[in-house]
Amino acid sequence: MKKLPIGIENFAEIRTEGFYYVDKTPLIWELLNNWGKVNLFTRPRRFGKSLNMNMLKYFFELGTNNALFQGLAISREKELCKKYMGQFPVISLTLKGVNSRTFEDAKAMLRSIIGREALRFSFLHDSDRLTAEEKKQYEQLIKIDSTNQQGFLMPNEVLENSLLILSGLLHKHYGQKMILLIDEYDVPLDKAEQAGYYDEMVNLMRNLLGQVLKTNDSLYFAVLTGCLRIAKESIFTGLNNFNVMSITDVPYDEYFGFSDQEVCELLEYYGISEKYNQVKEWYDGYRFGNTDIYCPWDVINYVKLVQFEPDAVPRAFWMNTSGNDIIHRFLQKANMTTRREIERLISGEYVVKRIYQELTYRELYKTIDHLWSVLFTTGYLTQRGKVDEETYLLSIPNLEIRKIFIEQIRDWIQEVVRKDMPALDMFCEAFARGDAETIEQQFNTFLHKTISIRDTSVRKDKKENFYHGILLGLLSHREDWIIESNAESGDGYSDILVEIEEKNIGIIIEVKYPDNGNLETGCKNALAQIQKNNYQERLVEDGMEIILHYGIACWKKKCKVEVYAV
Repeated sequence: MKKLPIGIENFAEIRTEGFYYVDKTPLIWELLNNWGKVNLFTRPRRFGKSLNMNMLKYFFELGTNNALFQGLAISREKELCKKYMGQFPVISLTLKGVNSRTFEDAKAMLRSIIGREALRFSFLHDSDRLTAEEKKQYEQLIKIDSTNQQGFLMPNEVLENSLLILSGLLHKHYGQKMILLIDEYDVPLDKAEQAGYYDEMVNLMRNLLGQVLKTNDSLYFAVLTGCLRIAKESIFTGLNNFNVMSITDVPYDEYFGFSDQEVCELLEYYGISEKYNQVKEWYDGYRFGNTDIYCPWDVINYVKLVQFEPDAVPRAFWMNTSGNDIIHRFLQKANMTTRREIERLISGEYVVKRIYQELTYRELYKTIDHLWSVLFTTGYLTQRGKVDEETYLLSIPNLEIRKIFIEQIRDWIQEVVRKDMPALDMFCEAFARGDAETIEQQFNTFLHKTISIRDTSVRKDKKENFYHGILLGLLSHREDWIIESNAESGDGYSDILVEIEEKNIGIIIEVKYPDNGNLETGCKNALAQIQKNNYQERLVEDGMEIILHYGIACWKKKCKVEVYAV
C-alpha cells in the first residue's frame, strides 16, 4: 500500500518513494493549450499550489527523468511530451519563507532564495557561450560573504535585476528560452504589511517581477501562485498577455484541491469508503469555478489518522496550520448587522456580498466590506452562486471552517466580556451563591452584546456546544476554581464541573438548546439529566459539602437558568 504524502511538496520524491499521488498532470496540457505568457493562480493555502509548481518544474526542466510521468495522464499526450518535456531551462522559486520583521532582513532572504537558485546553474561559470562580462554578472548573483555573516552579497540594483539577468544567461547558454515558476509570490507583501515596511517591499517586488516578466525576450512563459491578486500595486502593469485564474474562474478549476471522484478513489484505495460521508461533511464544500473541491491537506491527514485509529472522527487539520487571525480581525470590525450575518453563516445560510479580488494588502483590513473578500479568497467562505460578475452568495464551506468560526467567536466573546471585570466577577460569584437570577441576567446581557447560534440547520448538539464553550470561557476567569469540561462523573459526562475547594462548593452545569425555544422545559430537562446520571458522585467523592445543580437553557440570544441545591 502506498504511503500518504503529508507535507511533501517534491513531485519526484512522491513518484519515486512510493507515495500516493492524485494526478494533476492535465494542468500541463491546459497551460500549453490555453496559452498565456504570464499565468497567475490564486488559491487558499494547503490546496496543492506548491506541489503543482514542483510538478511543472520536473516536467519542463532540461535533463528531467521522463519516468516520473509514466502512467500519468500527461504521458498519453505523446506529441506534447516530445515537444515540451525536458526541453527548457527552468528558474523555480518559492517566496513563502520571506517572513521578516525588517526590510533589510527580507531583502537578505530574497537574496538567499535567488542566490541558491542561481547556484543550481554553476556550469555558467565555464560556459563557452557567455562573455567574460556575462560571467561577472553571474558571479554577482552567487557571491557569498567570506565571513558567512551576511549571506549573499548581491547589491540592491543587482537584486532587482537578478531574475532578468539569470534568465538572459540561461537563454544564451542553452539557446533556448526559459520558464519561470514563482510559488507564493505575495507572501513578502503580506509579511511586509504586518511588519511596517510595505511600501519598500512593493517597490522591490515591482522592480524584481516587472523586469523579468515584461518585454523579456528570454522568457518562454511564467507561472505564479499566491493567495491574492495584487494588481493595484502595479506589479504586473504593462503585461499584455497576463492570465489570472482565481477561485471564481472556470479554467483550471479542478487542478488545485481534490474532486469528489478523486476523494472516492483515494478512500477506496485505503479501504475506508465508509468514511465518505464524514469526509464530505468536514472537508468538501469549496466551489472553484464550476467544480466542487475538497481541501487535500485535510483529506490526506484524515486518511492517515484512520490508518492508526479506525474509529477516529474528523479533525480540523487545516485550521491548525494557521493562526486564523483573519477571522479575529473580522470579528473586531463587525457591527450589529455583520454579527447577524455571521449568525446566519454559522447556521448554514448564505450572505450576499460584493467581492473585491484586486485589493492591496494595505487595503485588506480597512473596512468590513474588504474583509468579506479576504475571507472568500483565503478559503474561509465559498461561493454558492452569484448575482452578477462581482456579487456572490457566500457561505461557510464545511464543518471544519464552521468550527474555526465558532472557536474564534468564543475567544472574541470572552475577550469582549473580560473588559468588564466587575460584571464578570459578579457572574462567577453568582454561581457560587446559587443565584440563578443574577446568572440569567448577566448571561443574557453577554449574549445580546455578541453573537449567538441561530435556530436553523446546525445540529442541536453543535448549538449546545457553542453556549457550553462560552460558559466555560467565562468561568475560567476564576483561576482559583477547578473547572473541567465534559468531566466523567456518575453514569456519564457532565458539561461543566466546578470545585471551589476553599468553600467546599461543587457546581454541575448542564446546557440545553430546546428546539422549540421553550427555555423552561430545557432547564428542567437539564436538571433531570444531572439527577438521572448521578453527576454529583464525583463531587461527593472529592469532599464537596455543598453541591449546586444548574440547568441552563439557551435559544438564540436568550437563556434561562434554574438551580437545585443538594
